Order: sequence, then structure tokens, then C-alpha cells
Amino acid sequence: MWCYILAFIVIWALGWFFRDSQTITNLQDKHIFITGCDTGFGNMLAKRLDRKGFRVLAGCLTQKGADDLQKATSPSLKTSLLDVTSTESIKKVVEWVRAEAGAKGLYGLVNNAGIANPIGPSEWMMIKDYQRVMSVNTFGLIEVTLNFLPLIKKAKGRIVNIASVLGRLSANGGGYCVSKYAVEAFSDSLRRDMYHFGVKVSIIEPGFFKTSVTSLDSIEAAQHQLWNQLSPETRKSYGDVYFKNYLKVQRIIMNFICDPDISKVPKCIEHALEARHPRSRYSPGWDAKFLWIPASYLPAFLVDFVVALVLPKPAYQVR
Repeated sequence: MWCYILAFIVIWALGWFFRDSQTITNLQDKHIFITGCDTGFGNMLAKRLDRKGFRVLAGCLTQKGADDLQKATSPSLKTSLLDVTSTESIKKVVEWVRAEAGAKGLYGLVNNAGIANPIGPSEWMMIKDYQRVMSVNTFGLIEVTLNFLPLIKKAKGRIVNIASVLGRLSANGGGYCVSKYAVEAFSDSLRRDMYHFGVKVSIIEPGFFKTSVTSLDSIEAAQHQLWNQLSPETRKSYGDVYFKNYLKVQRIIMNFICDPDISKVPKCIEHALEARHPRSRYSPGWDAKFLWIPASYLPAFLVDFVVALVLPKPAYQVR
């Protein structure tokens, strides 16, 4: 009996690896548009796809980001300025891509643009803090996608949305986790809606990597600003020692978890664009595979207990 089970597992695994390794051809005929190409994952992805022969169209927030990327790539890669929080900016870029891609349409859309700050205890936030992050990570991503859908449907193409392991398990307050949960939900709905049109949708759920999003300097600067704007009553309930210890624990966690090899994320995006049968989800990073994803399946009370042990205790805790 066990021999049959083992044989079935081996055959299934071989079949899965064979299917997973099949790739598309004629990359030079396929246009890929990427948001957030100034730095980080988007910047590296644009360079890698350009070297492979894709027709890369890169959206950058700043002119410096666009110029630097252009200098580091071939003449076939083209850049345009894009602010995903601006409807006008999105529509201009869509028309630009339409002209570049022509009758074949847009083969690939990679929604990479994102921000994180501020993060921290929920009580420290104001509604504008949530709105700022979600305007980029959620509503920007959705508006870009909806505007590009006609071009993607024409090419029977791919959409790759960058979510996060924190879209599976919320580890801190602020708009980041909320925005990434929303990206997961939008992407699942979109994948099912687009199935009938030959459009494939993949979600990338990176763990923690050393990028501008995880820069401790910017995170802590934002948290100092949050702390300083709290009411005296709220600050007293936490205590000055809490704030110092919160920063200390955060540094330990980020320095231990953050992976310096950010190429793991672009590699997953490449597979989602090149594979004949892309996966619905990719989870690059050791912490994603062995910490966050497994923890997301644990009972909530257990995760809550562990988080309570790790984080410092407020001065006026009741338990």
C-alpha cells in the first residue's frame, strides 16, 4: 500500500515539475509594463527582463529614477513617469503603452509600486496614515489594473500583483498589512474573473527583504513622528520605556529576518511572466516559507500569544 502511495507522490511531483518548467517563446514580441521601477524589486526586474529580450516599459515615480534606469539598460527599454495615486498620470501612461505595444496589446502588467510607512501600534495612527499607504498599495494598484485590462485581454496576457506575507498574517498596525490583505482579495477575484478571457493573474507574497520599504531609518523616523503627536494620556498609557523597547525589538527582528538577496523576488515574477502555467501564488524568502505562511494557518489565539510575548508590554497593561 505504501509503495503505491509513494509511487503516486513521485509521479505527481515529476509531473508538477515538468509542467512548472515549461516556458513561453518569442519574448522579443512581448511588452511588459512595470510600476515602481525607481529602486528595489521593480528596478532589478526591469533590468533582468530587458536582458532576456522582453520589450520592457518601466514606470518610475521620479525623473532621476527613470534616467538612471535608462542608463543601465538597453535602448529597447523605455521609461515613463507614473504616479499611481493620480488618475491623470495613469491614463497618460496607458495611452503611452497602447502606442508602444500596438495591435498585440500588453502581454504583462507588474504592479510593483508600494510604500509601508507609517507602521506601528494601531492606536498611534490617524486615518490619513491608512489613506496614504492604501492610496498607493491598494487603490493605485486597482486603478492601474482596471485601466490596463483592455490591453491585457487583447494579448491574453499576465497580471502580477505584489502583495506580501503580511497580507496573510497582520504583524503590525498601520495601512501596510491592511493594504496587502486587500491586494490578495482583489487578485483572487480578478484571477477568477479573467480566467474566461485567457488572462492569468499571479500574486507575489515576499517575506522581508532589505529594500527602501524595510529601511529602519525611515521606519523609525515615521514612528518617532507618530509617538510625538500622541495625546499625553495615550503616551502615558504606553510609557516611554515601551517606545524604546518597541524600537529595540523591531531592530532585532528586522536585522535577523531581512534577506539581502532581493533577486529572489524578481525571479518569481519572471516565472509568473514566462511560465506557460504560472502559479497563483509565489512566496519568495526563507521567512515567508518557514515562518509567516505556516504561522498564518495556526489558530489565532496561538499567534496572538507569541506576538504578545515578543513585543514589549505597555506601562498600564491590564493583563
